[in-house]
Amino acid sequence: MAVSSITNTANVVLQPAGSGQQMGQSDFLRLMTAQLSQQDPFNPVDNQAMVAQMAQFSSLAGISETNTTLEKISAQLTAQTELLKDIKAATPAPTATTEEG
Repeated sequence: MAVSSITNTANVVLQPAGSGQQMGQSDFLRLMTAQLSQQDPFNPVDNQAMVAQMAQFSSLAGISETNTTLEKISAQLTAQTELLKDIKAATPAPTATTEEG
């Protein structure tokens, strides 16, 4: 797709790879809006490509939400494990009794 001229009305800041910052939903929507506003009206972006991008973002959002949930579950399991260790440490050990007869 050839673009003859682009007028940039927004300041776009690109983060270098490995900078530690990830794109979020608002970043994706901003990029998608910029892409749609800058496309050639006589040769628009292919609908299949646009749907594929949206599907990828939807999948990514679901994976991100799943990761957040799994991190919470992991933290709860860690806390419960520590609590069980504390309970076990506070519980007196059973004494062995022997009967002589």
